[in-house]
Amino acid sequence: MKLNKLFFLGLILLVASAISAQDVISANELAKISKNKDVVIVWAGSVAGYKVHITGSVSVPHSTLYNNEPVKSVIKPAAEMAALLGAKGISTDKTIVVYDEGSGRYSGRVYWILKYLGAENVKMLNGNLTAWKASRKPITGSPTKSSAVTFTPKIDASVLASMEDVKNAVGNSSSVLIDARAPEEFAGTAAAEYRKGHIPGAINIEYKNVMDSKGLLKTNDQLKSLFESKGVTSDKTVIIYCETSVRAGVVHLALKGLGYPNVKVYDSAYLEWQATSSNKVE
Repeated sequence: MKLNKLFFLGLILLVASAISAQDVISANELAKISKNKDVVIVWAGSVAGYKVHITGSVSVPHSTLYNNEPVKSVIKPAAEMAALLGAKGISTDKTIVVYDEGSGRYSGRVYWILKYLGAENVKMLNGNLTAWKASRKPITGSPTKSSAVTFTPKIDASVLASMEDVKNAVGNSSSVLIDARAPEEFAGTAAAEYRKGHIPGAINIEYKNVMDSKGLLKTNDQLKSLFESKGVTSDKTVIIYCETSVRAGVVHLALKGLGYPNVKVYDSAYLEWQATSSNKVE
């Protein structure tokens, strides 16, 4: 029986991947596998946002995976994050589907964290909770009970960039820096309590631009056109950041889905960069 269930689960995911190489799953596809014990659905939004959630989903607000020192929203040590995830019934051998309220910024962030921790089968719910509700799928206000398991991290350091990596990328024709903030943040015209501007040489692709007006990830053709029009090609090492790199995750997902081999997130983000007085900003 278990083999039949695993075969069915694999078939659903295979069909999804045939439609798109992206690590996303539609509301209809998720509904078909949501009760499978090898699938865990993870709310990645705010603590308060879990008051209305997908039936059966567990709550792992993105903020619970961070430390705020030395800079805001830097991920906790792997062992601490693994303990938090395991306590919610999440392990690396399960299919993990993450979602948020609809923006994609928090689900994308937790997606990236899970990939960094070595989880192989991670999906983002395409359109997030907005799409789930629009499809009239079951929601609830009752917390989901979960049994603790062991989450064994297998760190994939290739998806994480340090400040030294960013310094080496500045002015390097084989690398490209993507600033995923809003245009006014990138330009330094938005109000801020830190040095305004952006890392020298970075290009601005706001994270929202990888999704359409309904919050669905754009097609691969649309994404390829978007990135290549900005000079982001697959032969380059791509480093993504925003103020805290919360918004960088969904851009990372989109690029990896296009087959870009070297894509990293600068986790300490612009806040760390600008706080180092010797670092220039534009």
